[in-house]
Amino acid sequence: MQYVSTRGQAAAQNFSEILLGGLAPDGGLYLPVEYPQVTGSELDAWRSLSYADLAFEILKKFATDLPEADLKALTHKTYTSSVYCNARAGDDAGQITPLRVLEEKDGGKLLLQALSNGPTLAFKDMAMQLLGNLFEYTLAKNDAKLNIFGATSGDTGSAAEYAMRGKQDIRVFMLSPHQKMSAFQSAQMFSLQDPNIFNIAVEGVFDDCQDMVKAVSNDHPFKAAQKIGTVNSINWARVVAQVVYYFRGYLSATTSNDQKVSFTVPSGNFGNICAGHIARMMGLPIDKLVAATNENDVLDEFFRTGIYRVRKAAETYHTSSPSMDISKASNFERFIHDLLDGDSERVRALFHKVETEGGFNLAGGPGSDGDEFAKIARFGFHSGKSTHQDRLDTIRDVHARYGITIDTHTADGIKVARGYVKPGVPMIVLETALPAKFNETIREALGRDAERPAGFEHIEALPQRFEVMAADVALVKQFIATHTGL
Repeated sequence: MQYVSTRGQAAAQNFSEILLGGLAPDGGLYLPVEYPQVTGSELDAWRSLSYADLAFEILKKFATDLPEADLKALTHKTYTSSVYCNARAGDDAGQITPLRVLEEKDGGKLLLQALSNGPTLAFKDMAMQLLGNLFEYTLAKNDAKLNIFGATSGDTGSAAEYAMRGKQDIRVFMLSPHQKMSAFQSAQMFSLQDPNIFNIAVEGVFDDCQDMVKAVSNDHPFKAAQKIGTVNSINWARVVAQVVYYFRGYLSATTSNDQKVSFTVPSGNFGNICAGHIARMMGLPIDKLVAATNENDVLDEFFRTGIYRVRKAAETYHTSSPSMDISKASNFERFIHDLLDGDSERVRALFHKVETEGGFNLAGGPGSDGDEFAKIARFGFHSGKSTHQDRLDTIRDVHARYGITIDTHTADGIKVARGYVKPGVPMIVLETALPAKFNETIREALGRDAERPAGFEHIEALPQRFEVMAADVALVKQFIATHTGL
């Protein structure tokens, strides 16, 4: 399996060669030359597999240069009930990502897929734990070192740090927007005292952090000298690891391959729902992929109008679903590449326009950049928007009806999903985090604190270690160079 850049000006590479990096040398994102296809007989055989074995079967289609025995050992090391042990009462932790039926009405069914049973209580653990093991395996084989440089709006950072803490020959430098995460999210990252973990709180918004990660990735001499890799969803391995739970959700919700399901995905940086797009391109019978945004509705606007309009920092809202407070969706470029039938020259031109003019228009008509908007429905994409009041109302409603507490991002997903449920096609909402991570809003909605898993009772009171820094890439590069030991 060979991988090429969405912008078409980088040499093809294999899975191992792109594993430790982020952006391609031409500034694009890696995609396989073609998506591997899944047959009906494979789906039938996969219905009885454990999550670890299902992950192996899917990942071996993409990581064809890794010895299968090694890859299988890595998936079995990663996907265990001891790693994913924070299941809620009534969930089967052995399933790793259990489904729960929320409601059935007029032939329609709404389900919730639990993805937050990992060590940091968020869906990012599903890929990040595997990524940590893949990194360690690859570095050991090559006697190499890696300095991970990433950005987080809340959950990627803690998932990466918990996956990489204490791992030999790996350091983590994580940017986050200063004072724009929940108290729990900040404490989860900043309370880590491991000497290979470095947290930098940036005076700005998430998009400022993400821009600096891209700037460093595009500084090829610095990247090479400091051995920089990334764990953001621009990293192909992380996205493809998330493909697995779409297959698990489908196989758990259906009994035969002639059935379809839909997924609603809380969406900010487009990485999570991009994995669903990849699963659909592989042949998984997905009807709709619904992107649920918060007030930062860049993706909702595009899927409704064909106009992709990046917001500036001053236009980016700080909301009660902060992990989605993103106005420039990095993974969106992968979908646009597929929407344009792999025309890398047009992709390159469109995303140059994003950087210089703040967006592009595929709605057709005078002055537009293309007329591909009509093709979007062929890929199953739809969207919707949720507000703070919607989140409060949905959290209260789900708690009153079903006796469970959901987090704010999952509430966005459920609110939007309810508008797309149709008879005969189960609608699966991907849970993004446990509610304890956003206790301020849970208390506002329900008048009480969210339940906390053991070990997290007083996390905000722990000593914290982090650096506050201006949104200046030169300062960040200086900090990295000073602390890598290279």
